[in-house]
Amino acid sequence: MSEDLEFAFALLLSGASIGLMYSLIALGFVLVYKATDAINFAQGEFVMLAGMIVVTVLGAEAPLIAAIVVVLLVMIGFGFGLEKVVLRPLLGRPVVAVIMATIGVAAVLRGLSPLVLGIETRALPLPIGDEPIAIGPASLPPIQVLGAVVAILFFIVFSWFFKKSRMGIAMRAVADNQQVAQAMGINVERYFAIAWAMAGIVSALGGVVWGAMLGVDVQLALVGLKVFPVVILGGLDSIGGALVGGLIIGIVESLAAGYLDPYVGGGTKDFAPYVLMILVLMIRPYGIFGRRQIERV
Repeated sequence: MSEDLEFAFALLLSGASIGLMYSLIALGFVLVYKATDAINFAQGEFVMLAGMIVVTVLGAEAPLIAAIVVVLLVMIGFGFGLEKVVLRPLLGRPVVAVIMATIGVAAVLRGLSPLVLGIETRALPLPIGDEPIAIGPASLPPIQVLGAVVAILFFIVFSWFFKKSRMGIAMRAVADNQQVAQAMGINVERYFAIAWAMAGIVSALGGVVWGAMLGVDVQLALVGLKVFPVVILGGLDSIGGALVGGLIIGIVESLAAGYLDPYVGGGTKDFAPYVLMILVLMIRPYGIFGRRQIERV
């Protein structure tokens, strides 16, 4: 394989692994939107909070498995509590009210987390080593491989849950039509809460892998903004779209960094996904796999 092909393969491989990690966070957006028709603008802050919880537990000399169990339980409880205390009173209100509530929650988390858990950037060590893992002619950092594997496994489990389990089928019914689901005896409010709890699980996993790669501080919340083009590209109501959109955005970032940055001095990977997002919005405002909304007037 020539050097040019090896370089392109390495960029594609790196972009795909990062894209899978983006997809994991994007799934939190999709879950909440499918259940409530609202966008959770606090998803990045959820990831930040999860990462801070993990490093705090590890700082108390607890084993990693205990820290992961703690963060999963805390984030599930946080999701349930947020839905019941903040969002449930907004049922029946305009969707913009829920959106503004999530923006408010994001601001509160961004402000309180450093006060409670500190402002310094803290490492989140995982027992995976630093030696790059060779995949064909390219190699990847172990954390990217781990993040990609976690994302793939979660998508497999999540797909099974939605297609085969009783609870997952009920959640699909609620996402499809809340009024019909309620008429069929499904407790819609309960499944709203479950959707937010599952978004907490996604955030906990994302906090671990992204925190291990970037370090844990307030800036970790910016992952939520970087993931936003993923959900717009794939479709806000499409689980498969979150996966495909993540892969596309990750690869676009990687190719931009590899081929354009040397000519312009860097930084193209930071805005290339947003350029792609704008182009997609101009052509398909509901995303590649999003469901087109048709309203009769």
